[in-house]
Amino acid sequence: MELQPGSIQQARAERRIAATQSLLHQDRSAHVKTQVFDDVIEAAALLRRGGLVAFPTETVFGLGVDATNSAAIKRLFEAKGRPSDNPLIVHLAEVGDWQLVASELPEVAAKFLARFAPGPLTVVLPKKPIIASEVTAGLDTVGVRIPAYAVARKLIAATGLPIAAPSANLSGRPSGTTWQSVLEDLDGRIDGILRGDTSDIGIESTVVDCVSWPPCLLRPGAISLEDLRSIAPETVPLNGAVEAMVNSPGLRHAHYQPQARLHLIHHVHELEELWPEADRHTSQIECDWAKSAYCGLEEPSFVNELGACRVFSSSLHYARELYEFFRVVDRLGVRQIYCQMVPSEGIGSALNDRLVRAAKPT
Repeated sequence: MELQPGSIQQARAERRIAATQSLLHQDRSAHVKTQVFDDVIEAAALLRRGGLVAFPTETVFGLGVDATNSAAIKRLFEAKGRPSDNPLIVHLAEVGDWQLVASELPEVAAKFLARFAPGPLTVVLPKKPIIASEVTAGLDTVGVRIPAYAVARKLIAATGLPIAAPSANLSGRPSGTTWQSVLEDLDGRIDGILRGDTSDIGIESTVVDCVSWPPCLLRPGAISLEDLRSIAPETVPLNGAVEAMVNSPGLRHAHYQPQARLHLIHHVHELEELWPEADRHTSQIECDWAKSAYCGLEEPSFVNELGACRVFSSSLHYARELYEFFRVVDRLGVRQIYCQMVPSEGIGSALNDRLVRAAKPT
């Protein structure tokens, strides 16, 4: 018998998803090993002591550490399980602070920062020796970003330090866009989490190499290639042939991956073709709600038979919610996720990049 909207089984499935999502809104700070802060000054003091502190930004939550402290940076790599050849981005409180970490500000970098900073942009610059070699994976360049989120800049300013900060998650997992998701991955592995709002953008910053010429887009983000070209028309996308040599995080290793196997589709009818008829019309007794999930811009005709389904209103909405959706379906025990690709316009190019990387075998 085909399941209908309003059925007992459908109601149970919806309650199960809602219960899982509600975990994100519970205050678990009394039951965890990692401190959870509301006080920026307290969090800054911990960073100055060489601690590892996660903090909110507009892109994703970052895991902060003093960028001049080699011992603390090694702890960060261990806490995340991050490969040591994967460079970190250094976060600053103000655009003018670039002199703390870089030996030079190329003209094109100055133009990009004038237009897009503070914001979701990382510029790659020649580094100063004060930045620990572990931050840059031994390279002579460093990625620099000034986040738009005011709490993040207040924290960095309170430390008086350049703060290296990759995404606050276990390496390879979906980035954390809520402090609760950071806690889920890193409780007991890091010293503290500064509470903050859910990330507005939901995917990592755009990274552009400003050391070479022409400037090269290394990692797409909310600031698109077209946006960069509006400032520097010569900007080029990354050539895949040199991917192994680039000085940007997020390119050479498995990233953003849920536990479930991820399948990419372009149109919702492909999902209907891939989904066996038997699975779409299983009996109430045999139906396995945690079997598969779907997210995209179009709604499939058999939503009731999916363990979880999200239909987003736009590519911006999709990008903002993607990583948390991956985490929700992992909590449900979903084994297969079908994700719809989006038009490669604006943030769509970056969203498609994350989907492709999330779908790659580990």
